[in-house]
Amino acid sequence: MLDNLILIGMPGAGKSTVGVVLAKKLGMRFVDSDLVIQEQAGRLLHRIIEEDGLEGFLELEDRVNRELLVHNSVVATGGSAVYGTKAMNHFKTLGRVVYLKLPLAEVAERLGDLKERGVAMRPEQTLADLYEERVRLYEQYADETVDCEGKTLREIVEELTEYVFAG
Repeated sequence: MLDNLILIGMPGAGKSTVGVVLAKKLGMRFVDSDLVIQEQAGRLLHRIIEEDGLEGFLELEDRVNRELLVHNSVVATGGSAVYGTKAMNHFKTLGRVVYLKLPLAEVAERLGDLKERGVAMRPEQTLADLYEERVRLYEQYADETVDCEGKTLREIVEELTEYVFAG
């Protein structure tokens, strides 16, 4: 059986929610890399982005993620984790990377206020621009993709559980 499962995907795709339930079901630890970043920085994500700028945030995120050492864990990453090449290569050595795929319309519906949520994006970017830019990266790093469109939390967790035991 695998050691770790790393969840990637757009903000609002359900990485943290799915991660907690999956970890409980599989008897694994749960780690939310956004919370680790906030803890290390002593600030909320949106404050880090406001105060350090997008580049400063992405550098911090990459460093925290590439220093993450976990075992027997489900890791929910921030949506922008895929910008950190070193971090993503590190994650690939820790376990299997799973992309929770959600269509743009569902992402937009779930997200609400992007600034308050701490979504790492350039001021001129729209959510559609961000989605298009990131999907290629999610697909590039994913060992497995789970299409979450119209699925319940239970269905997604079941699919991931089957994947874990199949691999």
